[in-house]
Amino acid sequence: MSDSERAVSRRNWLRLLSGGGIASGVAAATYTALAQPQTTSSTGKDLGARTYNIRDFGAKGDGTTLDTAALQSAIDACARDMGGTVLVPAGTFVIGTTELKSNVTLHIAAGGKLLGSADGKQYRNIDAIPLHGDSTLEDGNCGLLYAVGAENIAVEGMGTIDGQGAQFHSAVRGTPPPSGRGGSQRPYHLLFYRCNNLIVRDLTLINCAFHSIRVIQSHYVKMEGLHIHNRVNGNNDGFHFISCERVHVNNCDIETQDDACALFGSCKWVTVANSSFSTRWSVFRFGGGVAENIAVSNCLIYETTGCPIKLRCGPNSRFENMSFSNIIFDRVTGPISLGLGPRQRRSAPGAGPEAALPQPENETPGILRNITFANIRGSVITPTPNPDMEVMSGFRPGEIKSCIALNGVGAYLENIVFDNVHLTFPGGGTAEEAALRDVPKIVGEYFETGTYPSFAMFARNVRGLTLSNVRFEVNAEEHRPAVVFDHVEDASVAQLNVRGTKAAESMLRFIETKDVLLTSPRVLAPSAAFLQVEGSSSANIIVDGGDIAKASTPVNFAKGTGKDAVKIRT
Repeated sequence: MSDSERAVSRRNWLRLLSGGGIASGVAAATYTALAQPQTTSSTGKDLGARTYNIRDFGAKGDGTTLDTAALQSAIDACARDMGGTVLVPAGTFVIGTTELKSNVTLHIAAGGKLLGSADGKQYRNIDAIPLHGDSTLEDGNCGLLYAVGAENIAVEGMGTIDGQGAQFHSAVRGTPPPSGRGGSQRPYHLLFYRCNNLIVRDLTLINCAFHSIRVIQSHYVKMEGLHIHNRVNGNNDGFHFISCERVHVNNCDIETQDDACALFGSCKWVTVANSSFSTRWSVFRFGGGVAENIAVSNCLIYETTGCPIKLRCGPNSRFENMSFSNIIFDRVTGPISLGLGPRQRRSAPGAGPEAALPQPENETPGILRNITFANIRGSVITPTPNPDMEVMSGFRPGEIKSCIALNGVGAYLENIVFDNVHLTFPGGGTAEEAALRDVPKIVGEYFETGTYPSFAMFARNVRGLTLSNVRFEVNAEEHRPAVVFDHVEDASVAQLNVRGTKAAESMLRFIETKDVLLTSPRVLAPSAAFLQVEGSSSANIIVDGGDIAKASTPVNFAKGTGKDAVKIRT
């Protein structure tokens, strides 16, 4: 092409632009493309990637009309077309029980809300989801949104799911709630059974009737960026995972009335990170089955009564290889409770707490081992009611004056580590509580034993216990020792810093305990004695260095302990 031809072509091109020919054509084409419904395609090349707006299926979103059928129709259409996105746009859409299906992403827009119906008749039990039949595990198979045997499901968006849970709570025990549906018939926000590749992210979930998110026997689960506020009914859990594997919870803010993150059954390969939790009962609660390979890190736990970290390992169960690290406790009770042994069973009328029924012959002792707590700071309090909770319960005696509890009954906890743990306790223990030597041999909720004889840590039947750079402070007069070891073997205690009070007979009490190395301990305030050792089987306890000068007496011996049981090396 010559230079003159190039010039003519360029002039023609500019003339077309200035005249609007090309621009108009482009604009028209763009408008036409945008105007086409995204749910249709003549070629089918976008199967699995289409968007299905529930308003196109008849949803009103006026906060009054029941939109269950429209939402279900959109999900069904999306699933038939090999998946895609079901869009909940701005508006309030009242729904009852709705099924999610494979390859479907339910996207709730920022201005969108799914509002659970206040009419209990709009919900149904999902027969394909079996009940556990375990009276200790709150159970039900009804969900606002649910999926069974599905894969590649996502529920996402900046919108809200509101369960109207107060409508499922009976103001007077024995009377039906306003919705007509209560007890174990209450719906969860989200209920998943035997699903794979499940994602729930960025949502706000509030006011559930039961647990907010319940996931059963599912693999590859991600919970990200969620805000759960669930405090209008009893058993208002946050996450409830049952026998799930490869579960990851990240960047969530959870405020609940009951367990914030419960893991029951056999849960494996679980991480929880970068999240905050507040609850009436417990945050991380484990019970039953085989729980292993679990890491919790970088979490804030505040305004939590009922114990932030609670492991209950019963017969035929195994808990091992768990790590809880970089955690802040702010105004909590508990704060850590590990229990190993048979669950307390109903006693005969008038019998004491230890008069439990015999365990079945087919039960073998549980295993609880290889648990680490590292880089933990915070405050333990005397509990008070939380004004934010509409459903509250009273506090039991063991919750009022609580401590770290490692409680083995009939078996030994093994290889438990506390590294760089600094906690402040409220104190207030009486001389009668300090005199307690025989803590009831039961394993249930940590408070069922009543008051522990220590204000910071009670360890019974532990083998392989490590405390490194641990500091226990106390805010009030206290007659109980800071630490009690009862039948502990093979313990290494390095740089233990304890602030006790003059009222306590000792800072540490060891009962029938042996093979303990105390390296560089420090007594931070005047006290009667640093260590009291009790029992004829106590032996090979070595105190190596440190600063215990504020204790009037280094060691007291009682209840048949030989004086050669302790060696002090300065």
